[in-house]
Amino acid sequence: MWILGIDTSCDDTGVGLVRDGTVVVNLVASQTLLHQRYGGVVPELASREHTQVIDGLVQQALEEGGIEAPALDLIAATRGPGLIGALLVGYTYGKGLAFALGKPFVAVHHLEGHIYAALAEQPEVTPPFLALIASGGHTHLFEVRSWGNYQLLGATLDDAAGEAFDKSARLLGLGYPGGPQIEQLARQGDARNVPLGVPLQGQEGFAFSFSGLKTAVARAIEKGYAPADIAARFQQVAVEHISQVVTRAAQRTGLTTVLVTGGVAQNAALQAHLRASGLRLLFPPRGLATDNGAMIALAAWRTQAQHPQNQLELPAAAYLPLNRTA
Repeated sequence: MWILGIDTSCDDTGVGLVRDGTVVVNLVASQTLLHQRYGGVVPELASREHTQVIDGLVQQALEEGGIEAPALDLIAATRGPGLIGALLVGYTYGKGLAFALGKPFVAVHHLEGHIYAALAEQPEVTPPFLALIASGGHTHLFEVRSWGNYQLLGATLDDAAGEAFDKSARLLGLGYPGGPQIEQLARQGDARNVPLGVPLQGQEGFAFSFSGLKTAVARAIEKGYAPADIAARFQQVAVEHISQVVTRAAQRTGLTTVLVTGGVAQNAALQAHLRASGLRLLFPPRGLATDNGAMIALAAWRTQAQHPQNQLELPAAAYLPLNRTA
């Protein structure tokens, strides 16, 4: 089965080809340079850029995969959540292509795509397991009880983890996206020199919170702490906070396998901290950690095998909880 996957949920245009569960092509047209001058994503500019590049990117993916469009078995695209203008570009393109070719269309939840990205190189792993999705727009912890059965254990109460990295980097005068910038600067600093507390200490649930940490970074800058020390402490606190919630969930549920996915999953300090917990950790290949089309195709391959369907009638949705059950 050949599946074309499309993701335009935010600022990157992603197109991927998957054959029988194996990623054949994964192309991403990044908009980082376009949005850098603004310190974050400008929705209108993102939508316009998606419109300009998506057709060429699909044609390139087909050429690299050595397949003609009529030979595709399935078209999939991100339905939501995301920036609605950006979502509509890839979603309507995917629908139109599926209709023109007479092929089934699958509407994929963006977070479900991230979950399946972490299984790209280990498809033999089966539920139950925990899934942490930490990115610029999402910080969610799910218990995946069976394929397609997701129980939300906790989510951020305010900023997403990646958003906190971006905003703190901006406060420190660093570039966008902030995650890699903070990680690089943190290597030069000493986290012990800056008194930032870990959020939600003493909680018994699985919520995340990063807004207060961002505010604490602003105050540390005002007090004159060294930027490298602030970056080191910020990263340490963010990593400890995420790890505490994940390990608490593992202890409470008895699950020892954890999928860690999304852009923040690439942070080396987070990976090292979680590995020290003794849990079995699964990370996506580097090219599948951030938003991409291949993860959407992977999710469609898995879900279509369980419940074959054609979803041309479903609208895109900026806000879309992941609560589908098998």
